Amino acid sequence: MKLPGLKGFDEEAFNKYFKNTGWLMFGKILSMVVGFVIARYLRASSFGELSFADAFTMIIAAVGALGLDTFIIREILNEPGKKDEILGTSLLMRLGVNALLIPITVGIYLLFHNYSEKPGDSLTWIILILSFASFFKSFNVIDSYFQSQVASKYVVKVQNICVVLSAVVKVLLVVCKMPLIYFAASLTFDSLALAAGLVYMYHQRGFSLFTWTFSRKRAVSLLKQSFPLILSAVMVSIYMKIDQVMLKSVGSVEVGIYSAAAKISEAWFFIPVAIVTSVFPALIHARKTDLGRYQKRLRNLYDLLVFISLPVAVVITFLAPFIIQFLYGDTYNGAGQMLAIHIWSGLFVFLGSASSQYLLAEGYTMISFQRTAMGAIINILLNLWLIPLYGGVGASIATLIACAVSAFYLLLIPKTRDQGIMMLKSLFLFTVFQKIFNRQKSSGG
Repeated sequence: MKLPGLKGFDEEAFNKYFKNTGWLMFGKILSMVVGFVIARYLRASSFGELSFADAFTMIIAAVGALGLDTFIIREILNEPGKKDEILGTSLLMRLGVNALLIPITVGIYLLFHNYSEKPGDSLTWIILILSFASFFKSFNVIDSYFQSQVASKYVVKVQNICVVLSAVVKVLLVVCKMPLIYFAASLTFDSLALAAGLVYMYHQRGFSLFTWTFSRKRAVSLLKQSFPLILSAVMVSIYMKIDQVMLKSVGSVEVGIYSAAAKISEAWFFIPVAIVTSVFPALIHARKTDLGRYQKRLRNLYDLLVFISLPVAVVITFLAPFIIQFLYGDTYNGAGQMLAIHIWSGLFVFLGSASSQYLLAEGYTMISFQRTAMGAIINILLNLWLIPLYGGVGASIATLIACAVSAFYLLLIPKTRDQGIMMLKSLFLFTVFQKIFNRQKSSGG
């Protein structure tokens, strides 16, 4: 794949890593299209109810991942002979915590519902159904194993099969004109199907879950390392999802309109995640063997993610009203303006995803927590101010500012300031202009 203006990038390595992202495209596009169909069928009010319930459960479910994903990868890379112990310990820890989170989620919602000024119809059953999704997501530890082997293509195959199955189920629900609760059940079914698929694929590769073991010592070690990332994951969920929860005070319709815009804006966030998780083993290797190459890879990674996200943000800003009209019709009036603002948060999400790998490689887990906590706090405070004034538009502004602050929090810390400056240079296309200038200077010479 040719990257204009990024000649310094290791093109051969990029092609290898980007192949995993290419595998994801089919499943993500199909899932996105089905999402548009569901949104049109449910209309803004019911879609807002479902989006609120999904956001609410996802915020609490962030605890259930225990911040272990990247640590599992690192532990397996460092101790490949302890694979079964690492995976078995991680799975049992997650299953136990997620089982406890199910009643906790429902209990928190009941408190929220009773104290909400505009609670609307009870969503207790929908919240209960969606809270089971995180339990099945415990088996994503298998995904972490395949990532550690740079073999995500096997997981993507399972994901694509599950996406097709999920799409068929959801389209049938629309055709049969089923009520809202069935769509909530279909979301939990997605997690169950993926868990079953991951287990099947793991066994197909010649391994077995029955060889996995639990180690209390390993569990304590993993929790000590990942605890800041647990809090960080919760904070990420808060500043990415709290707007949909807080918008419920305005009404379900506003939640639905905002969610329609946000789903388009966030539909491609899988791209930076796929890229940075694919290159993480290479970053760890360079960190150990060649610090100069390590810094170069980070710089090229920042440049690449800006190169991808900036043009998309510019184009969608101008086309947002037409996109909303085409996808949703007249039932989501106002979503175009929200989309035009919200799409710019992707630029900072992309950079934040890359710099998160740097923080993990350096062992700066507390800084990772601090910056996401800062983003979450700012998002909540801005939502409290802007949502009563501007509704979904205010929530879009709050999310954009929160993502920017979180991404560039590194500038405030002396030992990470160089990385923050490196990201700023990528954001303002410094490297691209520098290459163009040097090329022109060479030609002139």
